[in-house]
Amino acid sequence: MKSMRRSLLVLALAAATALPLVASAQSASWPTKPIRLIVGFPGGSTPDIAARTIAEPLSRALGQPVVVDNKPGASGNIAADQVAKATDDHTIGIVINGNLTSSKMLYPKLPYDPGKDFTYLSLIATAPLVVVAPNGLPSGAAFFEAARKAGDSWNYGSVGTGSVAHLGMELLKSRVPGFNPVHVPYQGNPQVVTAMLGGQVQLALIPPGVAMPQIRAGKLQAIGITSGRSTLVPELAPLADAGVKDFSLEVWTALLGPANLSKTAQDRISKELAVIMKSPEVRQRLFDQGWQAVGTSPEGMRVRVDEEAKIMSRIIQTRGIKLQ
Repeated sequence: MKSMRRSLLVLALAAATALPLVASAQSASWPTKPIRLIVGFPGGSTPDIAARTIAEPLSRALGQPVVVDNKPGASGNIAADQVAKATDDHTIGIVINGNLTSSKMLYPKLPYDPGKDFTYLSLIATAPLVVVAPNGLPSGAAFFEAARKAGDSWNYGSVGTGSVAHLGMELLKSRVPGFNPVHVPYQGNPQVVTAMLGGQVQLALIPPGVAMPQIRAGKLQAIGITSGRSTLVPELAPLADAGVKDFSLEVWTALLGPANLSKTAQDRISKELAVIMKSPEVRQRLFDQGWQAVGTSPEGMRVRVDEEAKIMSRIIQTRGIKLQ
């Protein structure tokens, strides 16, 4: 009996000793196949550029290909839903503001829950929006005074109902008493710029990458940017300088996975991404496209999303914004 007890004790100790080794082996084994990086927008779009900018260095770091898979449609919500429903531990995705901060309010039948169905990993890149107007209109504080006098005879363009440019302008209207331009949605920013050059709209919120070539060419003028001073556009003043208080808004892209993404995968991606987002090559590539590389902790991303979702929900409710 004593001999048997000793044998059982030895086996138990061996098993206990082996547990950390098993866990270590499992940790080292991820990823075991190529990683699918879903993007809900077409090639050449901002989310696609962000995805391809991090895909190559992430692939090198993880030792497996990171394959960008474009699944455009429904403002990125179709792709976001595919990420939410993934079960293979090798699917992640790039999303934009709206997929996490406003879609739930705008789409009553949204097939995923932004707060519950994802593992947040990191913000990738941010940029302020530029308030752009045709030449010949006043600038700075005088612009908003002219806009107040114009009432609803002025129009503003956006890339569609529910977009950050649309909700951002409605937020701006709530911050500037008497400011009430009428929303005119377009298919994309090039169409917004064309409409502005043609005199159909008097202002718009446009990303720096689209706005600055027109501004630097002298075709349009900048009224201000929707953040503090930015290294992306150091020559442009914040809207606060034009008298607009308590207003801040940026567009961004972020990386996430499904809620069931393993802790091993989460930790490995977060670790490698923290290094990648500090890479001069990655930062410069994003900067050249009009974006500031950021990189955040998962907790930092969630705080940003939660705060912005509250603001957007309030605007959607108070302004009665609905998708047709």
